[in-house]
Amino acid sequence: MSISYLNQTLRILALFVLVFVVLFFGRAVLIPLTFGLILAMLLLPFCRWLQGRGLGNGVSSALSVVALLLLVGGIITLLQYQVSDLVEDLSKIEERFNSILGGLKTYVKQHFGISAQEQQKIIKEQQSSGMGQVAGIVTGLVGSLAGIMVDAILVLVYTFLFIFFRGHFKQFLLRLFKPEDRDTTREVLQNAGKVTQQYLGGLGLMIVMLWVMYGIGFSIVGVKNALFFAVLCGILELVPFAGNITGTSITVLMALAQSGDTKVVIGVIITYGCVQLIQTYLLEPLVVGDRLNINPLFTILIIVVGEAVWGIPGMILAVPLLGIFKIICDNAPPLNDIGFLIGPPKEKKKDKKERNFITNLFSKSN
Repeated sequence: MSISYLNQTLRILALFVLVFVVLFFGRAVLIPLTFGLILAMLLLPFCRWLQGRGLGNGVSSALSVVALLLLVGGIITLLQYQVSDLVEDLSKIEERFNSILGGLKTYVKQHFGISAQEQQKIIKEQQSSGMGQVAGIVTGLVGSLAGIMVDAILVLVYTFLFIFFRGHFKQFLLRLFKPEDRDTTREVLQNAGKVTQQYLGGLGLMIVMLWVMYGIGFSIVGVKNALFFAVLCGILELVPFAGNITGTSITVLMALAQSGDTKVVIGVIITYGCVQLIQTYLLEPLVVGDRLNINPLFTILIIVVGEAVWGIPGMILAVPLLGIFKIICDNAPPLNDIGFLIGPPKEKKKDKKERNFITNLFSKSN
């Protein structure tokens, strides 16, 4: 290994460390900005479609953001409608929880010899000692909600500005490179936007399909307010790994509290298992596909790193950002080796066809 190659590798590693430091300490500013950029990439085809119908850039950009607001507002309205029905059953749910709690007290008394009065005394002591912590949690929650509202407004403003001034930003990026490298830079920008649009568009379509499957499954097994829990499980798919498990766990707990029927709980678990099989072996290959061309190991790793740096927003943004970084690495000679590393291993054509059998079957049938 030559000294120059080693120096170049160390400079790249130092750059990565600097980037992660900036991302961590600048997360309050960078998270809304990054969400705005990703949403702008997603809405750009719709904006161009509006401009093709004769509308100006400003009007098209504004209508793109309005369309996003209408979509989010429709989902919130649907959830609110379902929540109103859920609130009507709160008294029954409370009775069921009290019944479960009474059963637990009886179990503790029979097996551990602690009377119901002693258990109630312990619970009161814990509640009195935890009141300060509860007050702190409530105060923090209110502050978090206020911060989320401010960030949501910032994301919408950033989204509009990125769409409206996209030509200006593109020219700025091109001016950073030599004239002979500008064609490659233009291609990188185009591919980054296209890959992001395809991935997020496929992810959105898959979530809608999950809503339908969860809604049908939960309704069949007898879950009350099945549509609410179906939408909740689908939206939580945005958070990799933990999202689907969290949504299903909430559904199981609420089904147990609503009816107490173990058959309903088992039905929810079976529905979750069936939906996950369909999602893994059918929906993801067909709808999402291998849009980002990333090694599964680095997909998992970047999600873990994203959570460590930016929390839940980092988990949501990590995969599309890694896809953009992969495109940059593939077109920047000093980073070609890194692009090769985070990309999928080269497969023989026969093996790849066997692995994507379902995709090939559906494509032939169409």
